Amino acid sequence: MTKFESAIKEVPYSAETIYNFLSDFDNFGEVIPQDKIKNWQSFGDHCTFEIDMVGEVGLRIVETNPHDTIKYVAEGNTPVNFFLWIQIKEVAEGDSRIKLTIKAELNPMIKMVASGPIKTFLEVLADGIASHKYE
Repeated sequence: MTKFESAIKEVPYSAETIYNFLSDFDNFGEVIPQDKIKNWQSFGDHCTFEIDMVGEVGLRIVETNPHDTIKYVAEGNTPVNFFLWIQIKEVAEGDSRIKLTIKAELNPMIKMVASGPIKTFLEVLADGIASHKYE
């Protein structure tokens, strides 16, 4: 397994607000970078979308720990088997930190080619979550 982690991002909202928003894929599409994906489809606890040069990606929520962690797993025709975790920590009222982690099964050749785009996607997604207006 290869592990990728985003930088820790500040989010000016409670952990509960962020968790409630991100644990429903009907909302999650708002933080996914629209210029990086296409054909977004949401079904509550799972979604599918396409990424250029990667193909179709499916995600399903497999575990949650309210106001703390959301775990997703790749599903469907996803070209690489991976897991995505979003960790949320409230440091003060209305002030939280998030960190995203991807663990993927990559052979050495795919790892060489995919590491850059995966890291970029993770940071862009973390930035999208951090800058979103949760109103």
